[in-house]
Amino acid sequence: MKDHRSNLEIETLIQASMKITDVPAPELNTKLKAALYQQEAALQKQPAAHHISLWYLPMVLNLITFSLLALIALIVIENSYLSYFAAGICFYIGAAGIWLTIVGVKRANIKENITIRMKKRGVLA
Repeated sequence: MKDHRSNLEIETLIQASMKITDVPAPELNTKLKAALYQQEAALQKQPAAHHISLWYLPMVLNLITFSLLALIALIVIENSYLSYFAAGICFYIGAAGIWLTIVGVKRANIKENITIRMKKRGVLA
């Protein structure tokens, strides 16, 4: 049979270790609070972090790309109906990119997701 006595000893040791509470000295607590308040005051004096919103960048790149493709289609393709058809498709895809960006701004909150945040330099950096 197993020795249940060793399990009781382990349990008492675990319970005793769980009852130990380390409380910092009041002087240390006040020093840490003072340091924290000083850092907070220093951070509030600094200017706010810079935010660069790039939500429009996919729309602009899509529009430029497909406008250039439409121009190339008009220049390179000799059949006028086919060149106008290809250019129309390119302009349609550019307009669809604008529409998707507007929907993304309204529905998916891409203004917040596509933002570059420059962190502040300072005490906590």
